[in-house]
Amino acid sequence: MKHNLKYYLKNKLTKKELEFAPSSFDVVGDIVIFSEIPKELAKREKTIGNTILENYHHIKTVLKKTKKYSGKFRTPKLKVIAGENKKETTHKENNVLVKLNVEKVYFSARMSSERKRIARLIKPSESVLVMFSGCGIYPLAIAKNTKCKEVYGIEINPVAHKYALGNAKKNKLESNVKLFFGDVGKIVPKLKKKFDRVLMPLPKGGENFLDLAIKYAKKNGTIHFYDFLHEDEFYKAEDKIKEACFSLKKKCRMLEIVKCGQYSPRFYRICVDFIVN
Repeated sequence: MKHNLKYYLKNKLTKKELEFAPSSFDVVGDIVIFSEIPKELAKREKTIGNTILENYHHIKTVLKKTKKYSGKFRTPKLKVIAGENKKETTHKENNVLVKLNVEKVYFSARMSSERKRIARLIKPSESVLVMFSGCGIYPLAIAKNTKCKEVYGIEINPVAHKYALGNAKKNKLESNVKLFFGDVGKIVPKLKKKFDRVLMPLPKGGENFLDLAIKYAKKNGTIHFYDFLHEDEFYKAEDKIKEACFSLKKKCRMLEIVKCGQYSPRFYRICVDFIVN
């Protein structure tokens, strides 16, 4: 992608239309996804989609969100605006391949560097729990790129879980990746074990599971808690953690707050890394 999209659209849109042309989009495998196309370009979206297909030759399909992430599984509604009529793709990142349907599985390609950051923190022989493991990208990236002892992944979306099982097989990582289907609140206690590290990459509402993560982290275990907050309110994530620890009579030590992606001016997805004592 030598040039941005506006460069390729400059001879296809009017000068006024070009001002509204989207400058960013997500790429998952061979699919491009627009969060939105401005209403001023509603009649030009086919032109925009075809321009992407003409210039980004690895892209086969262009989609746009018609409904934001919603429902029990936080999935979007997507419409094909150009290219092949499909929503399933295979995405490569951090040395693993994951197959998924982008409309039926929550997946953020923008979190690739965050997944790499987590993998770099994992020490040899760690037992890792990934709550809300989706199509398996976190467990697989960890298993592939670290010397951890084992990774457990739990996912309540049956479609995502099915993809995760297939992806573990595809990447030949079935030996130390253990995947479970169901509600983390019911599955984790049944595992009857504690973990050196617990990841909580839930797109929304992760605070409802903080007590569970804290309870099943080993002494001096690390937890990665994700939240969406305005940059003036990052302290609220720490407050949620401290409240959960206090209720369980545990002590916690904050390590770092990491910005994992900007979603609107001064509004971020963050990860709070903390240790439970």
